Amino acid sequence: MNNIDPAWAWSAFKPTNSQPWNLAQAAHLYRRAGFGVGRGELQRAVAGGVQRCVKQLLHDNQEPQSFQDEMARMTRSIVASGNLQSLATAWLYRMLKTTDQLHEKTTLFWHGHFATSAAKVQDAFMMQQQNDLLRKHAIGDFSEMVQAISQNPAMLLYLDSANNRKTHPNENFARELMELFCLGEGNYTEQDIRELARCFTGWEVRNRAYRFNKYQHDFGKKAFLGAQGELTGQQAVAHVISTPAAPLFIARKLVQYYVMDEPTASDELLAPLAKRLRKDHFQIRGTLEMIFRSNLFYSKHSVARKIKSPVEMVVGMMRGLSIKTDLTQVAQRLQELGHGIYFPPNVKGWDGGRTWINSSTLLGRSNLMHELIHSENTTFGNKSLQAYLQNNRVHNLAHAATYFSDLFCAVPLANNSKSQLIASAQKETNNTDQQFKSLLHQVVSIPQFQLG
Repeated sequence: MNNIDPAWAWSAFKPTNSQPWNLAQAAHLYRRAGFGVGRGELQRAVAGGVQRCVKQLLHDNQEPQSFQDEMARMTRSIVASGNLQSLATAWLYRMLKTTDQLHEKTTLFWHGHFATSAAKVQDAFMMQQQNDLLRKHAIGDFSEMVQAISQNPAMLLYLDSANNRKTHPNENFARELMELFCLGEGNYTEQDIRELARCFTGWEVRNRAYRFNKYQHDFGKKAFLGAQGELTGQQAVAHVISTPAAPLFIARKLVQYYVMDEPTASDELLAPLAKRLRKDHFQIRGTLEMIFRSNLFYSKHSVARKIKSPVEMVVGMMRGLSIKTDLTQVAQRLQELGHGIYFPPNVKGWDGGRTWINSSTLLGRSNLMHELIHSENTTFGNKSLQAYLQNNRVHNLAHAATYFSDLFCAVPLANNSKSQLIASAQKETNNTDQQFKSLLHQVVSIPQFQLG
């Protein structure tokens, strides 16, 4: 990435004859900024132009109040039952139904960034409370989000900060605040960790809420990252975020999530994004807008340069074909594939990228998609797949192969590949609906589909 001119990279993408704004680019945007959409919405996006499409994603897709009320009722019921697994089912439902895909996709990003597992917290109320916190701040003020997450009961329990006492400081949260949440490795010392941990002594959880216990707080002078004084926890968080490494670290995480898994972007390439973050006082929305309008985002350096997570894979196909099915079963299968939302593997979250793909997970992905497509609980726009496709003017396998490729494949299928998949589907069954399902399963099992 060192040979990419940052000025070119972050300048606004302007379609040309050689690089037009077309169905493939619109699908790329929706796969990255959201989870994906149906063909009709892609066609409307192409007609409206790239700038209008980005504006809608960032500013114009707020969820209707009726949907927010529906989600609130659903999560209240789950919290009352205490069923931790059902939290994932409800979140999948929201990913599938929300009109504000960017907001939900970014909430998923922060869930991995501030990874907290229900397996340790063991409380549905606190886990849902954290999820709501991440959603509230998802594309807003990063500084406010870090302040809120530092006093979030689920986080306090997960990183043992609730047991941080002045006589026995617990360094877990202080370490992760700098290493994983704000600065990255190499931008602090072990002494910084020890001093920072003292700032958070006396932060407790009582009755599922944060409580400050002044009798367990160390009011003495601390010195870390160039700051000195009788710093409170809130002042400590603000100082960590104010250090020069913070905007560069967050810019790198955003580029890795939205633009490309690898190679790691250079500091020089990230500098304009970091500058925008500082200018906007860590408001995330402006930086995302800069990314989604950029030359880099629509270039060969980004298109097909990410591997879909299991959640992106499943939700993308379901949104693209208006699929309804048993989400409880889907959530369980996602957890078996290593992407159990509300159950990240550790404080680092999911490594992502190439770690999603190996011989075992590829087979698991294919099996999950087969179960989803062929389940008796699955409908496509409340219809059979054949009827759904006919409603969308897709009447044969050749048209369907192109339709599926346009929706789901970052690298379009070549004609000979389509012919091979069609022939395989025809050999498998004489039933037309089953042939469409067989073709769909083959498309979502090939390498091109795994690329986001």
